[in-house]
Amino acid sequence: MITTISVISLAQTKPANPFGLVYGDAITENVPGKVNIHPVTYKLNGIEISANVYTPANYDQAKKYPAVVVAHPNGGVKEQVAGLYAQRLAESGYIAIAADAAYQGASGGVPRNVDKPANRIEDIRGMADFISQYPGVNSDRLGLLGICGGGGYSLAAAQTDKRFKAVATLSMFNSGLVRRNGFMNSGVSTIQERLKQASEARALEAAGGEVRYAADTKTTDEQADKMPFDLYREGHYYYNRTHAHPNSTFRYTMSSLLDLMEFDAATNMDLINQPLLMMAGSKADSFYMTESAFNQATGTKDKELFLIPGATHIQTYYVPDYVAQAMKKLNEFFGKYL
Repeated sequence: MITTISVISLAQTKPANPFGLVYGDAITENVPGKVNIHPVTYKLNGIEISANVYTPANYDQAKKYPAVVVAHPNGGVKEQVAGLYAQRLAESGYIAIAADAAYQGASGGVPRNVDKPANRIEDIRGMADFISQYPGVNSDRLGLLGICGGGGYSLAAAQTDKRFKAVATLSMFNSGLVRRNGFMNSGVSTIQERLKQASEARALEAAGGEVRYAADTKTTDEQADKMPFDLYREGHYYYNRTHAHPNSTFRYTMSSLLDLMEFDAATNMDLINQPLLMMAGSKADSFYMTESAFNQATGTKDKELFLIPGATHIQTYYVPDYVAQAMKKLNEFFGKYL
């Protein structure tokens, strides 16, 4: 409990923000000459995507700027950590976009909270499509930052999409690996049982029945405090308490597991030939996923593994000192390659 309380005390208080942003020091109004936020929508495979574009101070459409696509965590939305890093990147001179995944957040798509890897990878490509045409963007200087689950999907997207000239991840979470084997292989014994549940859920949907969901229970603080993993314990407080957003949810359709459990973000890592930066907290219990993918990235000559001293997975989302360290490294990385 002492550890939990100390973590919460560092968290930002949820602001009443006109743009729905729930991270600390978020933009509250668009001021001429400052970093501005531009809510946008666009179509991706017939689905309306909701996104925020952040432009640098003194943004001039006649100029050309490097741009960065930011992919949000599983269950997260653009108003949380993805928006924080997008805003910080804009403060550093980049045009940045953070979009809600299709079927999630404020984006369209039914049933709600479908969470299939192919969709999430396509979301990243869709952000690249949109931002490459945005006024002032130099599409030859396009970077990619993926956070948590968005990090795993960013690795998969960058393996084949060479519009991304530099690729970075923060606290990368290999969604398929964890949905299949459980966190730290804690669910290996139930793989076949969960696949059966997913198959039955798919059949029920096909027959016009109810949509079944996984991770669709409300967790109390007392239950969270007893969780064995920092990622889930601190994640509860981040997503449900200190940085809660009404569009953010842990749940996903049970049938999504048919796709998730055959996915592995680290497969084909040798296809990444772009410069690669992978960042993680030195105390993150999810670090094993970053380390594995990084070691398999044999196709790039320029790769770096950067550990943020003392940080856990979730703390890289909001603790000012850890965010500052991650941004310093991102500015060095994107500054060199974009």
